[in-house]
Amino acid sequence: MKTTSKLFCALIILFLVSCGGKEKEKEKESFTYEKTETTADKNVSMEEENIPASKTIDLNNKGVGPIKEIKLDSEINQELVTQGEDIFKKMCTACHRENKKFIGPAPHGVLERRSPEWVMNMILNPEGMVQNDPLAKALLIEFNGSPMANQNLTEEEARAILEYFRTLK
Repeated sequence: MKTTSKLFCALIILFLVSCGGKEKEKEKESFTYEKTETTADKNVSMEEENIPASKTIDLNNKGVGPIKEIKLDSEINQELVTQGEDIFKKMCTACHRENKKFIGPAPHGVLERRSPEWVMNMILNPEGMVQNDPLAKALLIEFNGSPMANQNLTEEEARAILEYFRTLK
C-alpha cells in the first residue's frame, strides 16, 4: 500500500511539474486584434491602395465582346431611355441600385468612368469580360467575387440600357 501511495504521489508531482511554466508559450499563442504590417502591405502602390476598381476611370478600354465601336448621338433618345429603364428594372435591380453600391456597382455616372463599348460588352459578355478584362477582374474582387449574371440580352436591349445610363448623372 505504501508503494502504491508513493507511486500515486510521484505521478501527481510529475503531472503538476509538466503542466507548469508555460506562461511564455501562452503569451506567444495568444490572439491579438492589432494589425501587423506585412511585406505585401508595404508593396501596394498608392494607386491600388486608394482607388477601388469601381471608381477607376478608364475611357480607352473597350472590353472583350461583340461591341468594337459605338457612336452615341449628342442628344439622348428618350424612347431608348424608357425601354432601357424598363429592362434595367426587370433584369438588373436584383444586384444593382441606380445610385449606390449594392451586390454590384451603381451605374450612376458609369459613362464618366467607362467607355460605352466596355459597358455594353460587360452587359452582353460578363463571363468573357471577367476572364479577360483586367478592370472586370478587379471589379469582381471588389464586389466579393459576385460575378455579373449573363441575362442573355440582345445588342438592342443592351444599347437601350446604355442610353438609360446616360441619364444617370
